[in-house]
Amino acid sequence: MAAITGKQFLDRLQKNPPTLYIDGERITDPTTHPSTRNMCQSLAGLYDLQHQPDLKDALTYEDGGERHAISFMVPRSKDDLRRIGEAHHLRANYSLGFLGRAPDYMNANVMAAGMGADYFGQCDASRPGTANRDFAANMRRYYEHVRDNDLCLTHALTNPQVNRAKQASEMPDPYIALGVVEETDEGVIVRGARMMATLPIADEILVFPSTVLKENADKSRYAMGFGIPTNTPGLSFQCREPIDVGRDPEDHPLASRFDEQDAFVIFDDVLVPWERVFLLYDTELANKAYAGTDAVLHMAYQVVSLKIAKTEAFLGTAQSIVDAIGSGQFQHVQSKVAEIIVMLEIMKGLEVAAREGATLNQYGVMTPARGPLDAARNYYPANHARLPELLQLLGASGIIMMPSKADREGPLGPQIAKYLQAGRATAEERLKLFRLAWDMSMSSFAGRQTLYERYFFGDPIRMHSALYEVFDKQPYVERIHAFLEREDKREPVAADD
Repeated sequence: MAAITGKQFLDRLQKNPPTLYIDGERITDPTTHPSTRNMCQSLAGLYDLQHQPDLKDALTYEDGGERHAISFMVPRSKDDLRRIGEAHHLRANYSLGFLGRAPDYMNANVMAAGMGADYFGQCDASRPGTANRDFAANMRRYYEHVRDNDLCLTHALTNPQVNRAKQASEMPDPYIALGVVEETDEGVIVRGARMMATLPIADEILVFPSTVLKENADKSRYAMGFGIPTNTPGLSFQCREPIDVGRDPEDHPLASRFDEQDAFVIFDDVLVPWERVFLLYDTELANKAYAGTDAVLHMAYQVVSLKIAKTEAFLGTAQSIVDAIGSGQFQHVQSKVAEIIVMLEIMKGLEVAAREGATLNQYGVMTPARGPLDAARNYYPANHARLPELLQLLGASGIIMMPSKADREGPLGPQIAKYLQAGRATAEERLKLFRLAWDMSMSSFAGRQTLYERYFFGDPIRMHSALYEVFDKQPYVERIHAFLEREDKREPVAADD
């Protein structure tokens, strides 16, 4: 099948819908349900992009006579990384950077894990050479399966927030956190829950460890990695309250299109077939899975492209507001727009540095440099909240006083057209623009985005600690010591001088 179309994606969702629950209701067809259909259509549009004649070569590549999404391509050179980065950016522009878990994010994950499959073969529970319990072979096949069918993946990250002071095994029920119950001839039975699965409107879920396991035993029931369909028996997604409330796209231009949903995932004695198991029981391998395969760097590379697109959208919206209301001559306005420009150029510079500093890893994959990506992963979450704030400051009360599309077409339409026009825009043009600014900065969609960005890569304090641990600071320390110990030779100065 290779690179699919939007229709193929929707047909697949209808045939094999994920087990979603929203507002106490089981969603039997996400492509038609009011809470999910718009997101399904947006995802379909994203898949259709790769078949547009002008984008086909940018978003897909040929391998073995088939066209695949370029986010599955194994980069062997810096030019390959450039092509992949440009494709990430093109796809991110489709949602103005507001679709945080677009399919290419997980595509980068499975590509790196598939190429680094030997990492999983180190697991003691693996049986090299067996038909279905060779974890390295399982990981390679899974990458090929996802690539060849252009699957949409979600993933589940952390354990439920019950008691952060205790380990998973110390909870009132040891299966609050997802854990292995038993092994069978067919596979492993798992029970418990995981948070946070963003974009549960997906074909499959990939369960990898994302937080450090602290269980004392070397063999932990909580250390695992596997991938299974989202409609697997016993697997269900409890979604949060929808942000898409069915309004016209002119009124909610982002929320009505890109409510990717978030869910916690319940595993009620789910059977994971052996051929879908990639890691089991080994806490050390689990804790280092993303770093050990360099998946974290390829995923971060996609994210940086996404955040660049998002920052560009904030810049474009901010300047459009300035142009519409004629405020560009004021220095405080220029200063606010300049803040966005600075953030954009920092992120673009970090992307270039990551690509230009790339090297081949032990698996023969051209891998972006870690330093710039780690800087971006710490910089953007700390500064993103300033972007919606700047839109609020530039738009002021204009982002509040926004009659809806129905109002513009209602009895007071002529008065709205008269009193809510802008110096350089009609009332309709101005209100469409300010509606977008509101959905970017003040709506429930915007509030979710702000929190999402703050914790996108994890707890910011832990992110800083991780950066401190991995960054090689010694060369800079040695430079300072060398300077302090340096004795400069100087010619003596004569007394009469």
